Amino acid sequence: MSAIRLLVVDDHPVVRDGIVGMMASDPDIEVVGEASDGAEAVGLARTLLPDVVLMDLRMRGMDGVAAIRELTRLGVPSRVVVLTTFDGDADVLPAIEAGATGYLLKDAPRADLLRAIRAAAVGDAVLAPSVASRLVGRVRAAEDSLLTPRELEVLALVADGATNRAAGARLHLSEATVKTHLLSIYAKLGVGDRAAAVAEGFRRGLLDL
Repeated sequence: MSAIRLLVVDDHPVVRDGIVGMMASDPDIEVVGEASDGAEAVGLARTLLPDVVLMDLRMRGMDGVAAIRELTRLGVPSRVVVLTTFDGDADVLPAIEAGATGYLLKDAPRADLLRAIRAAAVGDAVLAPSVASRLVGRVRAAEDSLLTPRELEVLALVADGATNRAAGARLHLSEATVKTHLLSIYAKLGVGDRAAAVAEGFRRGLLDL
């Protein structure tokens, strides 16, 4: 299996250097480019077609959310993982709505960052715990957080080991729609990834053994 091709986007050179250095020791990840703002990131992503873009949000010029929207509009297939210091609603929700696959904070341990990059490369979403908690507050009903019938179908297929693409094919949905359902499931269950969602689904009796 070839290495995951990564584009690092941050307007602080010292942060980019730190991330590149962190990735250098992992043979499964290859940094193919660096960008200092959103416009540069879009240009490089169109040229390099990285598997994953690690995107800061607040940058001079074109910011991260605008860059994610532009990548989505242009149909660039790269998955975007946001890596930022901000976890407020004004940052989290626009980034996810724009098409981000993952959202981590810059204080995340190296292992969590690597896990998020690997998850994004295969189309899975990973959310920082504080981000998942914020989404819970936006989507949870007043008294309950039961999943919709469609979300239950998605969760059941994920529990059976289906990828987003396979689940979409089974349910006649696009891969992007499956990802949106998964993000909603994560938020409602208060978890940050698919493994935790499956475990919580069994714990709550939403899935059958």
